[in-house]
Amino acid sequence: MKLKQIATINAGYPFRGKIPEEPGSDVMAVQMKDVFLTEGIRWSSCTETELTGKRQPDYLTQGDILVAARGSHNYAVLVDDSLAFTGKQAVAAPHFFVISLKKKGVLPEFMAWLLNQPPAQRYFEQNAEGTLTKSIRRSVLEDTPVLVPPVAKQQAIVAMANTLLEEQKLLQKLIANGESIMSAIAKELFENKEVRL
Repeated sequence: MKLKQIATINAGYPFRGKIPEEPGSDVMAVQMKDVFLTEGIRWSSCTETELTGKRQPDYLTQGDILVAARGSHNYAVLVDDSLAFTGKQAVAAPHFFVISLKKKGVLPEFMAWLLNQPPAQRYFEQNAEGTLTKSIRRSVLEDTPVLVPPVAKQQAIVAMANTLLEEQKLLQKLIANGESIMSAIAKELFENKEVRL
């Protein structure tokens, strides 16, 4: 099945040029700098802005999936329940596509995971356009082949993916701790201090 059979896909809000900063506004724009594959959307870094265009904004809602339309990685990031805690409405910048699932029985967390897996990423790479800056068209995203297993299986896959993510974060912390210990030892050596091992 194709993604367009289970979802509607729209481009982000059409800002012209640089996104205007409007501190204190109740609307914020999600840009590429605010989105991370491992931690999702960092709402605290999003730009508070004013929507000056004529188009009626498609505000992001929990369960939407943002896909980077430009760049070497067309990764997918889920709009999770943390949006509600910001007390603001949010729009995606123009270099994102916004996927809104319309078919029951498809978990947004599962679909975001699926779009980040090698088969979907290979499909995006093969269909990207441009030489310096790669981009994918909406029609390419709409035609992305997807598989939707039963909900119980989707939940199991999401749980496994979340466990793996937590393990990766823990490993990164352990590596960072080890590196800081080694730096401290090197510093003590250079300062001719007694190295405590």
